[in-house]
Amino acid sequence: MSKEMYDLKKKIYRDIKKFYLLKKEENKKTAQNRRITYAKAIFDHKEAVSMLDSIFNEWLGLGPKAREFSKQFSSYLGVSKTALVNSGSSANLIALAALKSNKIQRPMKTGDEVITPAVTFPTTFNPIIQNGFVPKVVDANLGTLNIDIEKLKGAISSKTKAIILPHTLGNPNEMDAIMNLVDEYKLYLIEDNCDALGSEYGGKKTGSFGMMSTCSFYSAHHITMGEGGAVSIVNEDNNLYRAVTSLRDWGRDCWCDGDEKSPAGACKRRFDWEIDGIKYDHRYMYTHIGYNLKPTEIQAAMGVEQMKRIDFFVKRRRENFHYLFSKLKKYEEFLSFVKPPKKANPSWFAFPITLKNNCNFTRHEIITYLENKGIQTRLIFAGNIAKQPAYKNVKIIVSDNLANSENIMKNSFFIGVHPEINKNQLEYMVKVFDDFIGGIK
Repeated sequence: MSKEMYDLKKKIYRDIKKFYLLKKEENKKTAQNRRITYAKAIFDHKEAVSMLDSIFNEWLGLGPKAREFSKQFSSYLGVSKTALVNSGSSANLIALAALKSNKIQRPMKTGDEVITPAVTFPTTFNPIIQNGFVPKVVDANLGTLNIDIEKLKGAISSKTKAIILPHTLGNPNEMDAIMNLVDEYKLYLIEDNCDALGSEYGGKKTGSFGMMSTCSFYSAHHITMGEGGAVSIVNEDNNLYRAVTSLRDWGRDCWCDGDEKSPAGACKRRFDWEIDGIKYDHRYMYTHIGYNLKPTEIQAAMGVEQMKRIDFFVKRRRENFHYLFSKLKKYEEFLSFVKPPKKANPSWFAFPITLKNNCNFTRHEIITYLENKGIQTRLIFAGNIAKQPAYKNVKIIVSDNLANSENIMKNSFFIGVHPEINKNQLEYMVKVFDDFIGGIK
């Protein structure tokens, strides 16, 4: 790089930093008038510079930044390996697809049952169907919004081979009980950790208990790449990791990382493979019917900088959640709030609220009021997913009854706790609840 190009690049980076400093000051001035969203992507010049640096390096496919991020992320969770994908939804799709791979010791088959909670997000649920498995849905616990452990026990049958388990809104499931069932019945467990990055159970990060875990880096989540996701392999299992990366990368068999610039590949055996006696390039051998679900190096560059913020993000989410709980618990006559299990330390995605049966106002009334006052609300995803129109003609096994899931679908919603919600905004949120409930009473 010439000195002129180098100096110009440095000037661009200084100008980007100046822009974001000005933007930060402007945001402070206008914060009071802005809508309090349930989620917000938080980044500045550091992410922008990292992404631009990746562009200047002229390689946009997965490369050094992707390997750096994957290593950092694996270390943070305490897992063996992580494969980056283009979304949390794709992560769930290929995690479940990998359970059918002949590369693993006990591959699942079409028609096998996969247990999952009825209160869930579609892209946790859909891959069960998309991979030819049969979803068996289990009711929620109203106190946690997670799967009801007792009903989970009753749902396991000889056809049950796996569980895919979201930690709802960052609240960890009772992982001791879950893992006892997984061990007793020899089940595969995939943790959907998309809403719970940084949550802990018994001092151990969620996303590190099962066979695999998934995460999302969509703009609403704990860290962001704009879009993006990950499949993490919890224990050392190269065959499982290769199945996941093969499914992500068109189904190709080659597993060398970053071998594009090495003619013989990282393994030094790239041209020594055969198909029916024909010498063949390993990068063009396909052992799975796969997809192209890769993110870009630019996204990974953003992720590397976001990982430096994760501890701060988690701390602020917890603080904001506890502030809202401390101020709103006086309304427990009408409102029910989520309680984490004893051994859990959630990294909250949001602040969920459920209206009690004796409540003298409806969910529609309160969320309309909140929205009109500039406080964004969301429902608990699909509610009872078995009732959604998309699944009208799909085979779903309902275990026992879904009374609590029905209740959540009818009476629950959430508001935000993201790290940029400040003290003044929190006080305003509480005041709006006071005004509404005080007016009703």
